[in-house]
Parts: sequence; structure tokens; C-alpha cells
Amino acid sequence: MSFFAILFALLIEQARPLARSNPIHAGLRAWAVSVNRNFDAGQSHHGWVAWGLAVLVPPLVVLAVHLALLHWLAWPFALVWNVAVLYVTLGFRQFSHHFTGIRDALEEGDAADARARLAQWKQVEVSELPRSEIVRHVIEYSVIAAHRHVFGVLAWFSILAALGLGPTGAVLYRLAEFVSRYWGARARETTQPPSESLQQAAAQAWTVIDWLPARLTALSFAVVGSFEEAIEGWRFHAQRFPNDNDGVVLAATAGAINVRLGGEALRSRAGAQEQPGFEVDADIGDSDSTPGREPEVGHLRSVVGLVWRSVVVWMLLLALLTFARLLG
Repeated sequence: MSFFAILFALLIEQARPLARSNPIHAGLRAWAVSVNRNFDAGQSHHGWVAWGLAVLVPPLVVLAVHLALLHWLAWPFALVWNVAVLYVTLGFRQFSHHFTGIRDALEEGDAADARARLAQWKQVEVSELPRSEIVRHVIEYSVIAAHRHVFGVLAWFSILAALGLGPTGAVLYRLAEFVSRYWGARARETTQPPSESLQQAAAQAWTVIDWLPARLTALSFAVVGSFEEAIEGWRFHAQRFPNDNDGVVLAATAGAINVRLGGEALRSRAGAQEQPGFEVDADIGDSDSTPGREPEVGHLRSVVGLVWRSVVVWMLLLALLTFARLLG
């Protein structure tokens, strides 16, 4: 069921992407705000209680619906439910329009438009950014977005679905990532900002939850890219990035397509307002550069090929496991 659920969700998402402003994501934001307001009392244990309610309750509801459909109706209804949940949590089209617009502007030689699009996407100041740095940051942000929107979701969905828990893993992963960024972004607000304890709990939990998916993503990039260079980058250059899990993914990407990543990352504009929608993107941070060629526009197409080849590898692996289970 997992293979077909992912396949149908990806096809539907490509044909009709989920709108950025939609009631489901608006409801999740309201849920995160409500939990913060009612259960975040500032103490360490209060932070973990609030995080548990915000991140664990929705997956339990999704699991209950999945089991009810599987038990009272039949597996086709459970499959439809899995596809619906994956459609909301999985997909390229939730961020790829930013990447495509910047790439097209760079290919047409319009660096000013590319800077404007990057500034709008990440709410950062890029007026003095040279062309190669625009390319580098687009690669970094796009690869991390692909990991969090696609490969991380695939990993947790596949693992928990194999245990009979349906689409619970997809919801758990996306919510853990979302509340970590969302509460971090709301810390700058003056009206009921999340406490330091809640922010720390969300960040620590997200680091643990993303540990395995980040390494699976890096491994898949190594398999479909330059394997030895990707593994070398993973082993020796991942620590150059401030976030351990993101560093593994970015270092493997740099080696897989032989591009220099890292360095002086973009800084958020003071007082920037978050964009409407489910995403509240964060900066990657400051880091040292990895070895590799100077970023060029051609590397953007290399990134697209790397990501799609990795998706094919994941789907082939899931297909083999599915057919082996059917035959066994």
C-alpha cells in the first residue's frame, strides 16, 4: 500500500499542487498557537508537554482514522486516506515554484529579478549578493526543502507504515519540523511568544527526529551522484555547517555534484514578517565552504537531476519491497 500511496500522492501533487493558503495548514498554525497559549507555562516540563500535544495528537488522530477505515471498511478506503494525508505533507510543488523562478531568471541573465525572488522567498537582504552566491544559496535552500518536504517524509512514512501505523510518520515528521521553525519565528513577537523551554524542546526533538532521514537523504544522493566524493563530504565537511543534520545533507550534495557550498550565509532582515502559509523558512546559518567548483547556473539543473534520480531510487526500493511482500 505504501508504494501506491506515495505514487498517487506525487502524481496528484504534480497535477494539482496544494495551494499555499489552505484551511488545513491554517488549522495547523492555529493549533500550534493554541497549544503555545494554553500549555506553555515557561518551565522545562511544560515545554515538553506542549510539544507532545502539538506534535503527537494530530498523528494519533490520523492513525485512528486509518485503523477505522482498514477495520470497518476495506484497504482501498485506507489507501485513499493515505494518499490524502501524503498529498498534504509530501511534495515538490510546495516550494519548487521559487526554485524554478530564480533559475529561469538566472538563465535569462536577469540577476536583479533572481535577487528579488530569493529575497521574497527567504525574507533576506540580497541586494549586494553576486551571481555565484545567488546560485549557491538557491542550491542550499532547495536541497534542504527537498529533504524536508520529500525525503524525510518518505523515510518516516515508510518506516511507520511498515509497522502498520499508516501515514502517521508523515504527519509526525512534518509537524515536528513545522513547530520547531514556527515557534522559533514567533519568538520575536511581543504578544505571547513561545518560551525558551518550548523552543528548546521543539529544536531538540526535531534534531532527533530528523537524524535518520537526513542520513538516508545523504546516502541516496551519494548513490545517484558521485558516490566517493559525496561520502567524503559527508564524513569530513558536514561539521562545517551549524546544523548537524542539514550539514550531512548539504555536504553530501556538494560532493555528489562537485559544487562549493557553505560560507557566509544569508542573514534574515530585521523585523521581516513571515509569509502566509504552512512554511516559515529559516536561514541555514553561517558556515565554512566545502571543496568543489564555484556555483554556476548549470549546477541548478544538476540539483534537479540529483533529486529526481533519488526519488526514482526510493520508489524502486519501495516497489521491490511491496512486490516481495505480495509474493511472500
